Amino acid sequence: MPTPIAYSIPNLLTYFRILIVPLIVFCFFIEGRLHSSDFARWTALILFVAASITDFFDGYLARIWKQTSNIGRMLDPIADKLLVASILLLVAADGTIAGWSIWAAIIILCREILVSGLREYLAALKVSVPVTRVAKWKTTIQMVAIAFLLAGPAGDKIVPYVTEAGILLLWIAAAITLYTGYDYFRAGLKHVVNE
Repeated sequence: MPTPIAYSIPNLLTYFRILIVPLIVFCFFIEGRLHSSDFARWTALILFVAASITDFFDGYLARIWKQTSNIGRMLDPIADKLLVASILLLVAADGTIAGWSIWAAIIILCREILVSGLREYLAALKVSVPVTRVAKWKTTIQMVAIAFLLAGPAGDKIVPYVTEAGILLLWIAAAITLYTGYDYFRAGLKHVVNE
């Protein structure tokens, strides 16, 4: 008897990525409440790297095994946004990013929300907005920035300026985010105006 598509390996990888989010949050809770060593940060970073790997493989495997599904298409971007948003909020709350650097996180979060809304609206019109190569680069830079910020002060003890490198990459991701967000809205607005 074939496995139901909801329990296919690509979808299980997506579920795994969603379940990692509270574990990463828990790592920061431990660090904040129990004043633990850098172990919590390194654990959060390892969990994030595992989640990022599943992000690549769930889509890749779904395509090559022809196991794409509606639930996968729905949950994959949700899992990505949960992961990114929760970590950006955590590193802002613990002071890893502060001051003007918080604006880079706000730009990224606002763009994610706005583009999700636009995609949902256009999906109702049966219009697809493909992911561009620049948007893929934005995602890659954003993920590397988040990894550096998760290491944060713990990483600074091993390699100087890990946190600063993370903040710089976050600003680069935010700049590309503005460009890709504009690109999506320009493409989407044609359909909104026609409607």
